[in-house]
Amino acid sequence: MRIGELAAASGVSTRSLRYYEEQGLIRSGRTPGGWRDFDATMIERVVMIQHLLAAGLGTVTIGELLPCLEAPAEERTGELEVLLAQQVQRLEDKRREINRELDVLAALKRDTAAVTPTLASA
Repeated sequence: MRIGELAAASGVSTRSLRYYEEQGLIRSGRTPGGWRDFDATMIERVVMIQHLLAAGLGTVTIGELLPCLEAPAEERTGELEVLLAQQVQRLEDKRREINRELDVLAALKRDTAAVTPTLASA
């Protein structure tokens, strides 16, 4: 299938598909006329890439995860679990940092509200 057909089938722009191909996340053959020719299995792969991007993963990490995710369960090593655990930890660390920043801003807001006169009383 051509890139436009893959875009329509997966709901992903052709620009994103070209980027995924540059990053090695998807692959295509070429027609004699030089057009990209994607296998139908790329639809499911592109959808999986979209889910992983939505989970906050970068394309390098996705490139590491895809072979693990697509391997039959009996052939999987513990690598998938390790990679996923690392990403969960990264997001948990990020959440703690965001919560700390929110706490600082909330305290600043409280402190400044107590000493800043409102326009109605001025």
